[in-house]
Amino acid sequence: MRHRGDMAHAHHDHGHHPHAPTDMGRAFAIGVALNTAFVLAEVAAGFWSGSMALLADAGHNLSDVLALLLAWGAAVLARRAPAGRRTYGLRKATILASLANAVLLLVAVGAIVSESVRRLSEPASVATTVVMATAALGVVINTATALLFMRRRHEDLNVRGAFLHMATDAAVSLAVVLGALAMAVTGILWIDPALSLAIAAVIVIGTWGLLRDSVDLALDAAPKGVDVEEVRRWLASQPGVSEVHDLHIWAMSTTETALTAHLIRPENPDCDRFLQAASEGLAHRFKIGHATLQVETDAASACRLAPAEVV
Repeated sequence: MRHRGDMAHAHHDHGHHPHAPTDMGRAFAIGVALNTAFVLAEVAAGFWSGSMALLADAGHNLSDVLALLLAWGAAVLARRAPAGRRTYGLRKATILASLANAVLLLVAVGAIVSESVRRLSEPASVATTVVMATAALGVVINTATALLFMRRRHEDLNVRGAFLHMATDAAVSLAVVLGALAMAVTGILWIDPALSLAIAAVIVIGTWGLLRDSVDLALDAAPKGVDVEEVRRWLASQPGVSEVHDLHIWAMSTTETALTAHLIRPENPDCDRFLQAASEGLAHRFKIGHATLQVETDAASACRLAPAEVV
């Protein structure tokens, strides 16, 4: 069905550039290099000291190196230009990577819980000095890596996933330090696995939000922070607009938001100026940089997409 009126695409530089896929290549490269070196050191120290806790933490850190590589690859893919059938490029890869990161975190938590429960039932002595020194190095490396991603963690869900991985690694390493210190002082061997279980609970709480947001974006829900009804009211309040329908808002990537909507505007003499102003308003007020608005001038000609239940 062809609708009467005009349609325009918000294709202005101000609408795209501020929210382009985040270029964090240097941060990812440093994070991967530091954490790969630490995993190798932790495995060697774990075998030498006889510490299952260090070996378990090394496995956890290895999963995070893989997660960083995944997030880095997704960020690179997101910058690929649209081509062929992929008319949005590969921006959605950042959302898939953030979802995979959340799943990897939960898998790592499962490994930590499994090992901690086993150690509660089978306590074993370890070389606490070696464990403390190695885990302390992990605190420094993971904290430094997390700081690389901290500034942009609220702008990009993919970067947020990398930040959470590194921050939780720092917490896990700190728990290993405290557990080894407590064991050295008291001789109580179950302290280490008990601390690991507590940290696992903290990781699950922190990861749940990332998983929920990632699933929402993968299902084309409006990004967190974008109030759909507020956007609808704002569009309806624009000069000459009598109705808004077929409004859709979704994430093109973890940093870019798209919108389509039909506007009924019976008097539409200044179509180009109106569309430009509306697009700029959406970009500046709601950070929606990729808007497509269809203007319909004849309210009597029913649009088949007007009913709320029709998509």
